[in-house]
Amino acid sequence: MAEGGQERRSVGCGTPGRIQACLLEGVMDVLVINCGSSSVKADVLNEETGHRIRKLRVQRVGTPGCSAQLDGIEEALGDVDCATALTLMLPRLVEGLTVAAVGHRVVHGGARFSAPARIDAEVEAAIEALCAIAPLHNPANLAGIRAARTLLPELTHVAVFDTAFHATLPRRARTYALPAELAEKHGIRRYGFHGPSHSYVASRAAAHLEADLRDLRIITCHLGNGCSVAAVEEGRSVETSMGMTPLEGLVMGTRVGDIDPGVLLELSRREGLSIDDLDDLLNRKSGLAGLSGVGNDMRDIEERAAAGDERCRLAIHAFAHRLRKYIGAYAAVMGGVDAVVFTGGIGQNSALIRHRAVQRLEFLGARLDEDRNRDAAVSTDSPVAEISARRSRVALLVVCTDEEHAIARGAARLVRDQDRVQRERTIPIAISARHIHLTRAAIATLFGEGHELTVYKEISQPGQYAAVEKVDIIGPRRTIKGVRVLGPPRPKCQVEVSRTDEFTLGIDAPVRDSGDVANSPGITLQGPAGRLTLKEGVICARRHIHMTPDDAGFFGVKDRDVVEVAVDSEGRNLVFGDVLIRVSKKYALEMHIDTDEANAAEIRVGMTGSLEGTDRSVRLVRRKVRFDR
Repeated sequence: MAEGGQERRSVGCGTPGRIQACLLEGVMDVLVINCGSSSVKADVLNEETGHRIRKLRVQRVGTPGCSAQLDGIEEALGDVDCATALTLMLPRLVEGLTVAAVGHRVVHGGARFSAPARIDAEVEAAIEALCAIAPLHNPANLAGIRAARTLLPELTHVAVFDTAFHATLPRRARTYALPAELAEKHGIRRYGFHGPSHSYVASRAAAHLEADLRDLRIITCHLGNGCSVAAVEEGRSVETSMGMTPLEGLVMGTRVGDIDPGVLLELSRREGLSIDDLDDLLNRKSGLAGLSGVGNDMRDIEERAAAGDERCRLAIHAFAHRLRKYIGAYAAVMGGVDAVVFTGGIGQNSALIRHRAVQRLEFLGARLDEDRNRDAAVSTDSPVAEISARRSRVALLVVCTDEEHAIARGAARLVRDQDRVQRERTIPIAISARHIHLTRAAIATLFGEGHELTVYKEISQPGQYAAVEKVDIIGPRRTIKGVRVLGPPRPKCQVEVSRTDEFTLGIDAPVRDSGDVANSPGITLQGPAGRLTLKEGVICARRHIHMTPDDAGFFGVKDRDVVEVAVDSEGRNLVFGDVLIRVSKKYALEMHIDTDEANAAEIRVGMTGSLEGTDRSVRLVRRKVRFDR
């Protein structure tokens, strides 16, 4: 018997031998299931190409009119729930196919899940615990997971979370200005949604531009019945418009988006609206539907606006204004933008909305080609259309999103164990205090013409050293005296500080890979022979691990991979996510964190740790697979 007393029934879906053969051949078909409160979508597709082999759609779940459509053939199911619908239809969907994995869309992963996860009893329980903050979505997602695991017990089931891509939001972006104790007690923070879509189209855009996603600043606009914008800097989500729930942000089909909370208090007092009434108003009766009075379909609204309907015209103006405001704000957050991407039903199909969204963005270098915009058409076979003018510094792109393909890829990577790492080796941890790298010209300005840095002591990385020389860092607020220079000289000046130093100096430094100082704040340096003002160069260095190619081969990672590292420091367990791997013959194996991070983990100089596998020190939990192709 299965959990809950139900009889466990399995469906033939490829023997272990056939599945293993698929893995060895590199060919994998994945079943992707998306269970909603009133509908079920399930596709069997090729994880590499996204080609659909079979499709299942179930509508009006939980009503007498519930029906299923399998490869275009419709039949009535009667009044059934999600689990029963899957039990009836899933065997037919996968019949005769070799499915290697099952990917499940799960809307809310909370703070725990920052990547796709193999589903077991513990993960199921964690998803169930999150139903309290996602009552409209997670219960249905969980019902689909349990039904599919009962029917297909021999397959690996993977949860792909809408929120996981946004786990890299910095604290300043994910925090609401509520009393800290109250927010922590109830898990109130910004999580973001549409993660698979934002991640997918950002990767598509980078491929179209023939660039590494980790070198780009992209604003992705997912515009459908639900709408959200994300700022994707170097492959990481650093801002997004949806918050703790999918209600925040843009004007949407039936959701209000951003609103003054005081309006809700007034409506409650004047109209006598209950909490449930407000929920219904904000989620189901507002947005485009509420503004236009004719529903939430942008095609109908555009048609009526063209015929002179003032409410529909206002709906379009409000929608585009809010979107343009977010695009401008996110360009400011990232210090510029390389590409703006439009996707989703509206983003892919409405030339009018794209036109209005990029109006007045010429100051960013974004220029629209009106002919290209009108003619843009994308599909799974032709997924990207460029609509920017040739003189535009910012690429404007329309990209066909495919969330099911993104989920299939995430599941396939875990089935191939692409996230797993070698766990049996220690890595020393070095605490990187504030320091400065200087060019030869800067050394001459600060210490005198012809001056050469003097070695104070060798540091752990081969060929590098702490110099005797020190300088003062002069910020808008205060000065930090006696900051050590590291040698040898570099091609660019770089000042590395901690978050605490930021506040001392009175600046806002971005978290960057070492050497990436473009659009970072400047600072003034005072040396014994002169003063130098840098236009840019101050960063908080991203936590990272240096290793040689042999080390990388041993651990199963490569240069610019991203991993999670768990540190056990005297009984206080702490996980550092988003740790960058840097591989070079010039490096020695070592993890670098700043003084704030070391204090948080209670790490002292000289500690060592292990990459996964033991109950102490440092362990590499997994490598992130979002940059894999």
